[in-house]
Order: sequence, then C-alpha cells, then structure tokens
Amino acid sequence: MSERFANLTKVPREPAARLLANANTRLATPIKAPASAAPDVVLAELESQGAMIDMLRLLSIMLPARERVWWACLAARDYIGPKSENDPPPLVAAEAWVFKPSDESRDAARATIDLADVDDDTVNCAISVLYSDGTLGTGDLAQHPAPAGAAEVAAFAMNVVALGELSDRFEEHGQLLIDRALDIARGGNGRVEPSSEQKDENA
Repeated sequence: MSERFANLTKVPREPAARLLANANTRLATPIKAPASAAPDVVLAELESQGAMIDMLRLLSIMLPARERVWWACLAARDYIGPKSENDPPPLVAAEAWVFKPSDESRDAARATIDLADVDDDTVNCAISVLYSDGTLGTGDLAQHPAPAGAAEVAAFAMNVVALGELSDRFEEHGQLLIDRALDIARGGNGRVEPSSEQKDENA
C-alpha cells in the first residue's frame, strides 16, 4: 500500500463502497478492488488509474463533517485569497463554524446561503456546514434528514471549483487538493506545501 494513503486516522473504518452508498454517490472509474476494500485501497487504485476527480469525490465522503468543511474552505481560499474585509460571507461563516461549531454558527451559515450572490461558489462551504450532521438544519429542521450526501457533494464541488479557477496548473493543483485532504485525514490542518515537482512546474 502506498505511504501516501497510510495512517488516515480520521477516516471511518468501513469499506469505501459502503461510504459511497451512504452518501448516494458512485465513482465514474471502474474499481477492481472487492466491495469490502478499505478507502485507502480504493484511493490507491484510483491513483494508479489517474482518476484525480474520483479521488477528490471519495475524499469528500471519507472526511468527518468538520474536517470536510475546513477542506472546502481551504479550497475556496486558493482563489479567493487571504482573509480580507471583502471575503464572501458564506466562506466567512463556514470558517467560523469550523472554529466554533454550534447551532448559532450553523444558522449564520444558512443565512449567508439565502443572501449570497448567484455567482458566489463559496456557498458550497456554507451548504456543507448546513447539512453537516445529516439533517436540514437546527431547531425543528433537525427532525428532517438532509438529502443523502448533500454536505459531501458541496465540499467536493468547492474543490472542483477551485481546480477550475486555477486550471492553468490543473494537475498540480489537483494533487495538492488530494494531499491536503489526506493531511486533514491524518489529523493535520491541511496547510500542506506543493511538492518540489509541483513547484518546478509552476516556476
């Protein structure tokens, strides 16, 4: 097994196929590994096939809720840039929830979704917050299940948007997004540096 996918301590110890099914998601890439294969095994097979987008799709499902939102926020920062007074409200609210998850911060994220500009893709971060526990929200909404995989799809979409925004280095940035998720899955903060090969390509 590749060291790249070792020690993913925050990933559920369940078959990747079950995680995908629970999130109502399927991979576009045919997998030869058995249905009982762990997520790290499937990731390694996807890597061997160059299936970067499916790797991101699976990673969005593997990460726990808070870590998933943080991963999405970091992707948004890739093209939004460092914190400033002009930051999109959905991104600000999602980051606030990561640092202090509560009903109040979750409601704040929900409010930004309703008021966001139509072209503000950082709503994906707030959507991932809103559906983070598998329900439609707080209060009475907590009695109703969210669409299966909604939080996961939003985080995946945010990473794909970042990939598109930085399409001049598509492959290199895609690998960075993957390494970032893997770092978070090991308990890191996701603030990884591009590999030396990536830096050479971007020079």
